[in-house]
Amino acid sequence: MATNTVIVDENQVKGQHDYTRTEEKIVETQKNHRGYNFVAIFHLVFFHSLSIYFLLFKLTATQWQTYLWNAFYFFFSGFGVSAGVHRLWAHKTYKAKTPLKILLAICFAASGQETIRYWVRDHRIHHKFSETEADPYDVRRGFFYAHFGWLAKKKSPLVLEKGRSIDISDIKSCPIVSFHDKHYQVLRLILCFALPTTVPVYFWGEDTWTAFLFNALRFVLVLNAVFSLNSFGHSMGSRPYDTNLKAVENYPVAIATFGEGYHNYHHAFPFDYRTSDMDYFNPTMRVINMFAKIGLAYDLKVASPEMIKRRAQRSGDGTHVFWGTVGGVPVIGDKDCSVY
Repeated sequence: MATNTVIVDENQVKGQHDYTRTEEKIVETQKNHRGYNFVAIFHLVFFHSLSIYFLLFKLTATQWQTYLWNAFYFFFSGFGVSAGVHRLWAHKTYKAKTPLKILLAICFAASGQETIRYWVRDHRIHHKFSETEADPYDVRRGFFYAHFGWLAKKKSPLVLEKGRSIDISDIKSCPIVSFHDKHYQVLRLILCFALPTTVPVYFWGEDTWTAFLFNALRFVLVLNAVFSLNSFGHSMGSRPYDTNLKAVENYPVAIATFGEGYHNYHHAFPFDYRTSDMDYFNPTMRVINMFAKIGLAYDLKVASPEMIKRRAQRSGDGTHVFWGTVGGVPVIGDKDCSVY
């Protein structure tokens, strides 16, 4: 068990998170009468085209240092999504001191996505109204829509309506988030595009056009890794914790997103900073543990083993390693089997 950990059970969860999945029945509205977001469509087409051009014509002309730099920056910017805007700000799965919050805000700006405030609001809507007309990434509309088709269309009236009901007062009151969002466009320009392009050119003489194209590929890979949670993560995989949820356990997605792909667990226990009760590939959790050891992260929330066991046995599909079934026969697991 990591240091500064708080074990959570059902009684502590009830009423604490307004983004916990609701049982409210959502009536479908004017989903076919929305306009297109042409700015988002242009950005998607433009950067994906640059990425394809790089792979076809510049991949073998790139210096080895540039490969290492972009691999590092892929993790650096992806960490801002997984540990920052997702596990810290959207779900409050742990608390962070100011230096760590600043680092996470920088990392998130390097990912080139939207403001923290909008990202958190949309993600809380997604959890509370998952797989309904109010879900911004509703996978019921198709794999492509859940991946990035939702960006190509304007939000439905119901998404906007439910978004206004989501409490993000904690986000609005954070001065680091306020600074990030106020200067979002400048930070995005510098940290997502200018800096990662300039470093290879300045320090080891990489060709400017090649450096720019490789960074465009890095930006696109981060976007698609995050988008894969809405598409692959809600359609292809097992549901060992709750079959009532569309979210699934998808290990390739977990690798691409540094441990975010254990999605059935995450939707069942969104407050758990680990996003999984198993000791699988989860570098985001390990980095958070590292910051906890040096005192920058604390109050790391985890679901109690008993709570996980009850949920898996009650609602799971029988594939849980310890609490599933083999040939219809329940697996006898140790209630303290969690390696954390």
